[in-house]
Amino acid sequence: MSPSANHIPYICKANAKEPMSELIPDLDILIPTDKNLEPEARISADTSTGKQRKLYIESYGCQMNFSDSEIVTSILLENGFDTTSQAKEADLILLNTCAIRDNAELKIRNRLVHLNALKRQKPNMMIGILGCMAERLKSKLLEEEKSVDMVVGPDAYRSLPELVEEVSDGRKAVNVILSREETYSDITPVRLNSNGVTAFVSIMRGCDNMCSFCVVPFTRGRERSRDAHSIVAEAQDLFDRGFCEVTLLGQNVDSYKWESENGELKVNFAQLLEMVALVHPDLRIRFSTSHPKDITDEVLYTMKKYDNICKYIHLPAQSGNSRILKLMNRTYDREWYLGRIEAIRNILGEECGISTDSITGFCTETEEEHQDTLSLMDIVKYDYAYMFAYSERPGTPAAKKLTDDIPAEVKQRRLSEVIAKQNEHSLERNLLRVGQVYKVLVEGTSKRNEDELCGRIDANCMVIFPKENLKKGDYAMVKILSCTAATLKGEVVSA
Repeated sequence: MSPSANHIPYICKANAKEPMSELIPDLDILIPTDKNLEPEARISADTSTGKQRKLYIESYGCQMNFSDSEIVTSILLENGFDTTSQAKEADLILLNTCAIRDNAELKIRNRLVHLNALKRQKPNMMIGILGCMAERLKSKLLEEEKSVDMVVGPDAYRSLPELVEEVSDGRKAVNVILSREETYSDITPVRLNSNGVTAFVSIMRGCDNMCSFCVVPFTRGRERSRDAHSIVAEAQDLFDRGFCEVTLLGQNVDSYKWESENGELKVNFAQLLEMVALVHPDLRIRFSTSHPKDITDEVLYTMKKYDNICKYIHLPAQSGNSRILKLMNRTYDREWYLGRIEAIRNILGEECGISTDSITGFCTETEEEHQDTLSLMDIVKYDYAYMFAYSERPGTPAAKKLTDDIPAEVKQRRLSEVIAKQNEHSLERNLLRVGQVYKVLVEGTSKRNEDELCGRIDANCMVIFPKENLKKGDYAMVKILSCTAATLKGEVVSA
């Protein structure tokens, strides 16, 4: 997986003079920069429908993990659990984990120490690990450290009720078998921590790309696409329930391909985009993540055709140097990537928001190759970026075949330069929007000021503006009056 998909529903923005974690002004959104410092975990909300047992679930990492937690919650609500936002009240605690970086695993291990302290006070409490850490660490967590009662991989969530009963009977439980068919297309997710306006819709699972730095093909299995009709039905249901925006999720959405059993209907990603866009003109559509080798002009022209498909593309470059891209097994070079950027600009215009992922200090990267990444940024001028120093992950092709030979201080210095460059570009791009009027979907109240609202424009930039008579879920035309590298501020001109 590109490190990008791995954080929060609002796209993270570089706004740091030094590599550190910080908050976007007005929004209290943590920006992971240097060390992949994660935002706070998403946790389950409180429900009370009279069920005897309580589920507490924490979700870390990518939007796919957040989506999976909604599936898990749905399964367990049907099997005797309500949810709680307090770990100490839970009968079952589940941590949905991310294995994209070493720090993510360290965070989970530290969290398990705290949760096991709770368990000593409540011996019947069950603790389980879900998601991408499950396969690699199952033996260590279950048998050596004895810090969890169950380990469940991303394709085994249907077996959770049976695994819970095994643990209740005093046994350890594990299911990390990967599937070539499982898409959970028949399960209606329970929306966790939902603002009631935006929602994620998973369109595919797994990944067939073998980027040398990435663990996802090993933790989430091979790529498979969900039934197109079930995706459209879920989007329609969300719109009927008052949601105004859906984000179609996949490790590589552009490689989506689904075929009906009789072979009469074949749907690619551009066609799926159109099908979801036709649910209703007032339902905004976003998607993540695109792969430079797969995003087609057909997708771009479909985006142009429908006003409700947001003009924003997350297109991870990872590096601006062709030799490093080859070592990463990204299957494109610098020239191909810039060709795709040119197509985006030619078809969708300069207003289209573009964001990226960047890894500094990959194996054998020279100073000149690092400069190629900086020069790529100068050419593209990204709106936002997810930026990381390379962190070797056990079991990946890079860990097996390449030497992590760039000193940590060099990685961090290069990362600081990338962050500084992106900060300049984010501000430059936002300054172009000052004086312009944009359609904004109101997502909620600004955490800094109850008299202000926040929402995003088509290009995914967050805007803060006076509340007036607007409410969450409304659309408003907002004139941009000022900006920072992270946020636009404006006034409502019409609603």
